Order: sequence, then C-alpha cells, then structure tokens
Amino acid sequence: MKFSPLFLAVSAVLSSTAVFADTADSATDSSSNKQAMEVIEVKGSYFHGYKVDEANGAMRGNFSLLETAQSVTVIPDTIINEQLATTLGEVLVNDASLTAGSKQRNREVFSLRGFELSSSNGYLRDGHQHWSHYQQPIETLESIEVIKGPSSILYGQSGPGGLVNMVTKKPTANSIFNLGVDFDQEGSSRITLDAGGAITEDESLRYRANLVKQDVTYQREYQNGEQRERERFLGALVVDYDVNEDLLVSFHYDRTNDKAGLDTGAWLDDNGDVIGDDKTIRDMSWAFTDITVENYGVDVSYILSDAWQVKVGYNEQTFERQRFESAPNKPSDFVEGDSYTSNPYDRYDDWQFTTTFIDFTGEFELAGVEHNLLIGANYLDYYYGQLRTKNKSDSFEYSAGQVEPSRPDISYATDDSLYTSEYNYYGIYIQDLITINQEWQVMIGGRYDKQSKTGADNESVLPKAGLLYHPNDSATFYGSYSEGFEPQSSETINDKDDFNHGMEIDAETSKQYEVGVKWQLFDDRLLLTSALFDITKSGVLVTEDYESVDENITKITTQAGEQRHKGFEVAAQGAVTDKLFIMASMMNLDAAYGTDSQFNGSTPVDAPEWSASVWSRYELTENFSINAGAFYEGERFANTDNTIVKDAYTRVDVGATYKIVLQNTDINLRFNVQNLFDTDYLAGGGVSNVTVGDGRNFRLAMQIAF
Repeated sequence: MKFSPLFLAVSAVLSSTAVFADTADSATDSSSNKQAMEVIEVKGSYFHGYKVDEANGAMRGNFSLLETAQSVTVIPDTIINEQLATTLGEVLVNDASLTAGSKQRNREVFSLRGFELSSSNGYLRDGHQHWSHYQQPIETLESIEVIKGPSSILYGQSGPGGLVNMVTKKPTANSIFNLGVDFDQEGSSRITLDAGGAITEDESLRYRANLVKQDVTYQREYQNGEQRERERFLGALVVDYDVNEDLLVSFHYDRTNDKAGLDTGAWLDDNGDVIGDDKTIRDMSWAFTDITVENYGVDVSYILSDAWQVKVGYNEQTFERQRFESAPNKPSDFVEGDSYTSNPYDRYDDWQFTTTFIDFTGEFELAGVEHNLLIGANYLDYYYGQLRTKNKSDSFEYSAGQVEPSRPDISYATDDSLYTSEYNYYGIYIQDLITINQEWQVMIGGRYDKQSKTGADNESVLPKAGLLYHPNDSATFYGSYSEGFEPQSSETINDKDDFNHGMEIDAETSKQYEVGVKWQLFDDRLLLTSALFDITKSGVLVTEDYESVDENITKITTQAGEQRHKGFEVAAQGAVTDKLFIMASMMNLDAAYGTDSQFNGSTPVDAPEWSASVWSRYELTENFSINAGAFYEGERFANTDNTIVKDAYTRVDVGATYKIVLQNTDINLRFNVQNLFDTDYLAGGGVSNVTVGDGRNFRLAMQIAF
C-alpha cells in the first residue's frame, strides 16, 4: 500500500504526541507546584490554544466532548484568524473528513465522510437549521463544529455524513473594539470591525456587532482579459438582556450583500487535465450573481429550577438572489479552439426559511443513577419562489479569440409565471445521557418527525444509542448507533411510462455504526481522537430499462439504490509543548455505490481514499509566532462512471504574527503565504465545473485592538 508524504508526516506527528505525553506526564509527576503553574500559564498567553472541550450542537447542550458518543471536531476562531480565512471552505480544510465540491456560482459545496451536504439540511447556525446556499459570513463565528454521522434525531431530515454547526460570537460584558484590514497581491481587500460590551452600568444589557467590507479580485479571468471580482458587505448585531437572574433574552440580526462575477468552473478532458489555460473562465464577463441574505430572531433561556431549564429559539431567514447567466455548455468532445454554446438567462430566486425550537433540559437522579434529560421539539417552514427569463434568440456560439457577445437585453421581471415550492416539518425528540457510575455512561434517544408537502408527505421514527466507558477522567471509549432520513421529492412515482407508476416512495434512510477513542494529554491541553465508522444509505431511487407486453411501459423504478461509506479517522488538537500547538487530522474512506445497475461499485465524485491536514503554530516569543500547514487530498474521481481521475495534491501554507503593544492598544501584524510552492492542483467539482486551485498567494493583515 502506498502512502503520501503528508500521510506519513501526519502519522509521525500523531505518534510523536504520545511520546511527548509520556514525557510531560513524567515531568509533571516529579515537578514542584511552581513548575505545574508554569505549564498552566500557557493557557493565559496572548496566543490562545487550539483545543475546545465542548460542542453544543452535537447533543443540543453544553456537554464535554468526552461525554459525546460520536466524532466531533471543533475549529476555534483562533485558527480562523491565523489563516485569515474569508470563506467557510478555507476553514473546513482543517478537518480531513470534509472535502470540497464545486464552487460554481459563488457558493461552496462540501462532502462529509463522502456524502454531500445539502444547502437546506446540512448546516446549522447556533442549533437552528440554516439555509446555506451562499458563502457564509465567517467573521461572525467564534467556532465551527463538525458533527459527524446521521444527526436526524435532534435536527430532523439531514444527510448521512453529518452536520456543520456555525457558532456565532456572543455579547461580552468587557468592552472590545477590534479593527482589522487585510489585502493580497491581486488587490483584494477586507476591512472588519468587531465590537462589543455592556450597554448598561449593571451589565445586564450587552451587545456584539460585526461589520465587514470586502472586495475580491480573483486569479482567474474571463476570455476578454477581465479578472473576476466580488463585492461583499456584512452587518451583524447580537444583543443579550438579563431580565433577571433566571431569564436571558437574546436578539440577533445580520445582513449580507454579496455580488460577484460568475465562474462555473474549468472543463476537463478525458485524462483529467484542464482544457486550455488554468485561469480561463468560460462564462462571459457580464454574467453575475447578486445575493441579499437576512437573518433575524430571538432566543430565550429560562431557569425553571435548580435542575430544569427551558430554551426557546426562533429565526427567520430571507434569501433573495438575482443570477444573470451566460450558461456555457461543454461539448462532450471539446478541445481548445472549438466553439461552444451559451444559453443566457436571467433568474430571480426567493427562499424563506423559518425555524423554531423548544428544549427542556433537566438533571436528576432516578433509581440510583444520574440522568441528563432533553425533551424538545423543532419546526421548519420552507418557501421557494422563482422567476426566470431566457434569451429570445435562445443561444449563441462562441470560441476562444472571438469578441465577447454583448449581454442580452432580458430581465426576470418580465416572467409572469411564478414557480413555487413549499413544505414544513416538525419533530419531537427525547435524549437521555445516563451516568451509571464514574466509568460508564449510556446515551439513548428517539425522534418522531412529520413532513407536510403536497404530494410528498412523510413520517419517520428514529432511534439513537451510545455507550461510553471512561477508564479515567481524561479518556473515553465509545460505541454508537444512529439513523438519519431525507424525504423524497414525491410520495409516489409519477411517470406513466414506469412499471411502478403510482408506487409509494419512502424517505431515503441512513444508518451508522461508530466506535472511537478520545484521550486528553498534557494536563488536558491536547486531545487525541480516533473513530471507525460504517454508514449505509438506503432507499435511493434507481431507474432501469424494462421490457413489457405494454409498449408504453419502458422502464421500472425501485428504491434499491444504496451507498456504503466506511473508514477511519484520527486527529490531534491542542498544545504539544508550551510553545507548539497543532490541529491535525487524517481520514481513510472506502465509499461505493451498491445495487445500482449503472454505478454499482463506483465511487462518488470527490470522495478520496486518503485525505489529511495539519496546521501548527510555534511561539518563538510571547509576541511572535509562526505557522505552518499542509493539506493533502488523494486521487478523486471527477465523474460517477469513474473514468476521469483528478490527481492527488499537497498544498503547503505558512504564516507569521507579530504583536506590538502601544499604551493600551494591541497591534497585530500578520503575513500569510498560501500555496507556498505554487502547486498546480484541482480541488472539488466534475468534468464541467471543476475548481482550479489558486497559485501562490500573499496576504498581509493588521488588527488593532483598543
């Protein structure tokens, strides 16, 4: 078996941490109290640690990761800031279980454990289902939780791979005012403001505000020589009010305006190579997308007694988008110089996404064992409307070197036929974490879920169970079983040419078995984790040709389709020494379609067998640190037929931060180099929408903290 250099490097890092742990433990046992205090002192340094101990979204509560019977990765804002990340994708590379898909049309797509995350049910924000059809405003986030495996018991319909929960920054009693600016060699710039503090003297009313103005110039360019550009503005505000000692009310609002030229991705030939220049955009320079997103809502937390509390949440999300497409169409045998067809259209999309939940949580003792009980319900209401007008002349031919055709004079406003789609669902769930004794815990839970949608009603009942063993206070061995579901677009097969016309269709279901280990070292400053998982997705619709005495019946559709993804993950996150911090992960994945006449045995697109990542920080002095990271993706298929392969690659990034203190003002200067060795690589996407990795990129940033 062959292993990549990065795989061997990450393995060495993970192995060496165990050696460091033994050394540190021995030193701690024989050290004085003064020496022990020096170790703890690292946590209070300016350069915060990488390790996070809790993941609120995994169990809808403040549970330690050691009490969570599933694999969860938490990426803190420390790493987001060090990497000068501006998109969710730039953050999620720090977890090898996530792989990027296509970035066409100014949005990002990801797969978790090989299963694509849906825009409608693959993402959460502070525990609310979040419509994620746009690049997320990560400047508002304090951490990102990657919750792995089916999670439908607590959140309703969702995919087998898991969920990404975005945890937002909260108001603070202490006054903060951080002003930042960064730019790169292409001329891109970003100005950020993060402010917070108490509004009233008794600190019962607090706020947190974020403002962002970003202008991006991309490395890829249109065929008329213009570079692709993007403009983004973000405004966000959260206000907390302590009504009394038992009641907290939190209001939130954010608005994103994001306009960008379109880049639907590069085209690949049968050898997996980009056709033409890597930087060429096939869309016309006048194609664009213009998005406005608003979120507003309220969350209430009330302490009913010493043992019980209730939380209620509401969020209204509106998403409006205009997309003016040139819609280039790749011919099957296209080579550079050939002409291709574009089919321009103007389109308006309106999504409205409303979520509510109520959770009762309580801690009590019954029959000699401790219970941490959650009883709750959540509700989602979905609306979508679309207007669309295409070019009257339908299409035009274009080839490289020609003068770019002018933008057609069309507008979605002339469409008098509004297409709409609506549904809602609610679920009732229960979860109990039972502590039998110091060593053993059991987690059990279940959910009833009902979707109401014209022609696609659905009901589901789901179980979940986990067993945890703690040999000591710093370690957990666990095993768990969980299920998920995704309703079909229709409750029956509606094709009259199909032998099974009128047959009822069940929701797609998924099941996961997972076992793992979590171990904290170095006075609980470093977390090592590993997990084995086996996920099966069933009920996928499969259509095959069918011969019948009735000449009108030409095909047959069944729910025989299946996908099975199994593999293992290992990760390390936290402090290795007093000066060295790491976040490292690695995944091996065996993903395949099953019982499908067309794709049986094939591997899904963008599901590499091996992937790995490592990001590290070394503190040379109290005010100066350096970073180094490497991100590896193994070979991936670009099509479901598995005939076109994208090569494996390793991207290396480096950076450095220097802190200057002037009176009561901290000035942090940062310089990053992404893709240090200018590696050519292909990221996510298929044969007609692949993302070409950027070349070497320099970024300089300054943050002033008053």
